[in-house]
Amino acid sequence: MDNIVLKLTSLYTLLLLLFLSYKPALSFSSRHSQYWGGERILSSGDNGDLVTNLPGQPRVDFQHYAGYVTVNETNGRALFYWFYEAITKPEDKPLVLWLNGGPGCSSVGYGATQEIGPFLVDTDGHGLKFNNFSWNKEANMLFLESPVGVGFSYSNTSRDYDQLGDDLTANDAYSFLHNWFLKFPSYRTKTIYIAGESYAGKYVPELAELIHDRNKDPSLYIDLKGILLGNPETSDAEDWMGLVDYAWSHAVISDETHQIIKTSCDFNSSDPWRNEDCSQAVDEVLKQYNQIDIYSLYTSVCFASTARSEDQSTQTSMKLSSKMMPRMLGGYDPCLDDYAKTFYNKPDVQKALHASDGHNLKNWSICNNKIFYDWADSKPSVIPIYKKLISAGLRIWVYSGDTDGRVPVLSTRYSLGSLALPVTKSWRPWYHENEVSGWFEEYEGLTFATFRGAGHAVPCFKPSNSLAFFSSFLNGESPPSTK
Repeated sequence: MDNIVLKLTSLYTLLLLLFLSYKPALSFSSRHSQYWGGERILSSGDNGDLVTNLPGQPRVDFQHYAGYVTVNETNGRALFYWFYEAITKPEDKPLVLWLNGGPGCSSVGYGATQEIGPFLVDTDGHGLKFNNFSWNKEANMLFLESPVGVGFSYSNTSRDYDQLGDDLTANDAYSFLHNWFLKFPSYRTKTIYIAGESYAGKYVPELAELIHDRNKDPSLYIDLKGILLGNPETSDAEDWMGLVDYAWSHAVISDETHQIIKTSCDFNSSDPWRNEDCSQAVDEVLKQYNQIDIYSLYTSVCFASTARSEDQSTQTSMKLSSKMMPRMLGGYDPCLDDYAKTFYNKPDVQKALHASDGHNLKNWSICNNKIFYDWADSKPSVIPIYKKLISAGLRIWVYSGDTDGRVPVLSTRYSLGSLALPVTKSWRPWYHENEVSGWFEEYEGLTFATFRGAGHAVPCFKPSNSLAFFSSFLNGESPPSTK
């Protein structure tokens, strides 16, 4: 009897020790992880790009990733991305790729941390604040610095930088998506949309066309459903005519200057500046715009920035070329650019984002002017691509902040007017929080809308309205047309 009691006691002791030493496997989904100041409390499914110690990061309940995707092994071309899972139920929400333009400007510096991402660079450039109107409330948001030479993106082959243009940018972005899916295989079959603004008015349709054409191969299929474009460069001739007419109609230039341009400038020419009267009159437009903010006619320019005040003319820097239509750099300033530059050049920030080891730092800038001036090829118009994508049944929405002088609402109306699409829902106001947010019209295959009182980078001016509009776009619903 004593032996039985002894054996039972030993067995009990063994079981108790096993119980005390047992650590259950964590089976929580990664999307239930919580972060405070970027420090991971719980995580699973980390692919190496998970951001865990981002300085100054507010607490969030979603995961975000940043790092490089190689797009050309031979030349060592790698594009930098920052990806934010949707705040809630990311598995049920689409993937949206956001592109900024320039060409040469950063989608991380503009889109992600000035406009629509969850973390906005704070005014001292040393921290972040949470964006209550972040678009990752409605979608999984992927921001890409493209092409190489923009932001943290780079190439190990110097001649790559001499070949940058629309075609290379589209092909590298296409390669990026397929290689990014290798890192994030659960997104491989998700519904995808591509969005962007300014010179991304060229990038987005060009990438969408590439996806559409190559989707004929089932192994390369990407479930692209639509594109969303804000104040987009679309057709060079119409963009310039709209810029000039808008400047005149908003009293930026005189009747005389406007009349000289109307009679002497042929914007359909490959070199409109051959006419000296035209060239001088357009110079006058830029001279007047340099007195204010061309991207937002009725707000102040940034006086706080020494760098900006020394190079104020970059707001309207223009490339002249006999081979292609002249262009103007497209980004958005006032002082936010300087805060972003301070933040992204901090060693601990670069290390947290896997952009560098924190010692051998990358020299990050929000726009690379050399890319802008050396741009090798630019399609004079993407209207033929619009026609192709409309025929393919893609959802196409275009919006314009109506106080932007850089790619004004008139430029977009002139460009879209050349499509001559039948109207399916006539011009009417759309509403947000019981006020007129702008106007919109629906055509067969395309929706065009304005944002009342917004400049070039619409979400900077109308964050709440923009999020509501984005939600309507994703849901395939008209912007709210009743209060």
